[in-house]
Amino acid sequence: MNNLLLKAKHWHLFILTFGIPLILQFFIMARIFTKAFINEEISTTNMFSNSMVLIIITLAFSSILLFWIWSVSIGLQKKVPETVKLKTNRFKFFFFTPIVYMIIYLTIIFPSFMNSNINPMLFLIIIPLHLFAMFCMIYCLYFTAKTFRTVELQREVHSGDYLGEFFLIWLFPIGVWIIQPRINKIVNE
Repeated sequence: MNNLLLKAKHWHLFILTFGIPLILQFFIMARIFTKAFINEEISTTNMFSNSMVLIIITLAFSSILLFWIWSVSIGLQKKVPETVKLKTNRFKFFFFTPIVYMIIYLTIIFPSFMNSNINPMLFLIIIPLHLFAMFCMIYCLYFTAKTFRTVELQREVHSGDYLGEFFLIWLFPIGVWIIQPRINKIVNE
């Protein structure tokens, strides 16, 4: 899987992570608004099922982005110069933490919100976990940018060397058009 995503063309990744989900979400939203426009009653079960479909679409296509981050960060490690040591164990911990949090959130916390069983103490747990998951994802973007630039420059890099790549990865639908051709070039060498 690593090699497949590293060799993928930029437009493949764009279509998989942004194009298809956007079209599917437009379709579902159009269905919801059409029912509202013709004054058809929209039941809560129907809204719940539409919400679940949107969540599933988002998760399915976001997982491709996560696999891409993993592929760049771990798949390019063999091309990192031997003089540079990147902390892949820390990356792996920070990579899997938001995934575990999202699974727990979707299986335990989200259903309680949908059933209107909201316990105020739940927010004391959710907010720090959510903030930590956000930190973990930002760290993963940082590590991916640092790994990419280390391989590209073949030396130890400093924050100024990979700051642009960090923002390009963060704004993936735009950044994929710039970063992926450079990754393709590195992989093909």
